[in-house]
Amino acid sequence: MKSSRMTTYILAAMALGILVGGLIHSQVPEPAAQKAFAGYFSLGSMIFLRLIKMIIGPLVFSTLVVGIGHMSDTGAVGRVGGKAMLWFVTASLVSLSLGLILVNLFQPGDGVHKVVSGVSSGIDSHAMTLDGFIKHVFPDSAVRPMVDNEILQIVVFSIFFGVACAAMGARSKMVLEGIEGLSHIILRVTGYVMMIAPVAVFCAMAATISTNGLGILVSYAKFMGEFYFGLVCLWGLLVVAGFLILGPAVMRLIRLVQEPFLLAFSTASSEAAYPKMLEQLAKFPISRKISSFVLPLGYSFNLDGTMMYCTFASVFIAQAYDIPLSFGTQIAMLLTLMLTSKGVAGVPRASLVVIAATLSQFSLPEEGLLLILGIDTFLDMGRSATNVIGNSLATAVVAKWEGQIVTDEDTRETIEDMELAPA
Repeated sequence: MKSSRMTTYILAAMALGILVGGLIHSQVPEPAAQKAFAGYFSLGSMIFLRLIKMIIGPLVFSTLVVGIGHMSDTGAVGRVGGKAMLWFVTASLVSLSLGLILVNLFQPGDGVHKVVSGVSSGIDSHAMTLDGFIKHVFPDSAVRPMVDNEILQIVVFSIFFGVACAAMGARSKMVLEGIEGLSHIILRVTGYVMMIAPVAVFCAMAATISTNGLGILVSYAKFMGEFYFGLVCLWGLLVVAGFLILGPAVMRLIRLVQEPFLLAFSTASSEAAYPKMLEQLAKFPISRKISSFVLPLGYSFNLDGTMMYCTFASVFIAQAYDIPLSFGTQIAMLLTLMLTSKGVAGVPRASLVVIAATLSQFSLPEEGLLLILGIDTFLDMGRSATNVIGNSLATAVVAKWEGQIVTDEDTRETIEDMELAPA
């Protein structure tokens, strides 16, 4: 399917899902029946996301190893990685700071006046301890991260493997060719999987609306509106930063990532957009040596939307419980989130786990998460879409710095492998 057609299908499926979900919620008043309908719809989105998870591990491994292995020297790996991390850290600080500024400016939690009741949120606040984080980063097996879809651990192993291939030169050529062949096969499989994306979008929206009703879209209108305003501001800052480096070409990049942006927004999953981002970045064109290296790193270290949400939601909960936070405390919270948000891509309900850990550390009521759980899916849509913009710009900027905005054989093959899936 052509990109424009797929974008139309995704938007139509999203609108239809909202319509069908709203009809079910209004015509079927029994909550148990609504939940049953939602369960049936969820099967469609669950199948799509499971198929996406099926290919993420081998796709990240193969593309990252090939990208590093084709670099002429190991020094290039460190240079590109250093430039990527410079952008990631800067973007992270901007995202966290913007969330902190806006939540203090808008005060969305004022007037809620919640009282601590001792209700558990069901989120494990200890999931992001230092010990747990270290174990989450460094694998003890080359196989288990692939089985468990631990993206950051796959990245770490792939970097070691790719650097070794680059260092061995001609002796690793046969291995690299085999892995490159694997990457093209996985890209073709990805093309097949992406064909059912509109069905998954419809199912996801219908399931959410049928249980919560259209009212969930307006119940937290103030919080959601202000958060999305913040995301728009963040998008603007990222695009301006990209313009300073890429020039007018940044607008062409934004148009190219429109489809993965919508896919991430409608499925509330950054992972779902990863394969399509790889294809669209090749059309910019960005050398696959860069995109295959920087993009997986970005999925672990450059979750701009998620980080902004963490500061916004944490302070919102404190405001809702009428707990004042000093400037120093909020800065300490920002720095804490700067560290704990790294590598959360593989943690289930990642942002909620990070927020729960932050609330516990700063003696804020963990049950405050219940205030946002009901609308978290809709907030996650914006977070995921923002992550797409941030990682696309990061990859393009690093490619510009490296002089790798080129059309080469690898980029052409990437596009062909994705587009030759039968319509």
